[in-house]
Amino acid sequence: MYGWVWRHMFGPWPLKVIQSLILLVAVVALLFLVIFPWVEPRLPFTDVTVNNSPQPTAPQVPAQQPSDPFSSSG
Repeated sequence: MYGWVWRHMFGPWPLKVIQSLILLVAVVALLFLVIFPWVEPRLPFTDVTVNNSPQPTAPQVPAQQPSDPFSSSG
């Protein structure tokens, strides 16, 4: 595919490099300005699978305070 595009561009290789860069910028602009905004509403980013119903949880164990090895008490 890229070889076909390269062979069909006109001019010497420096001009082909410039044409390739222009073509690349045009494709990226088309994607960001037209294609991605058109596709974005159709993607399921807002379809979350987490619901608000309460889930069974493990019993809560009170946290213990860590002992301080540098304290003067004890």
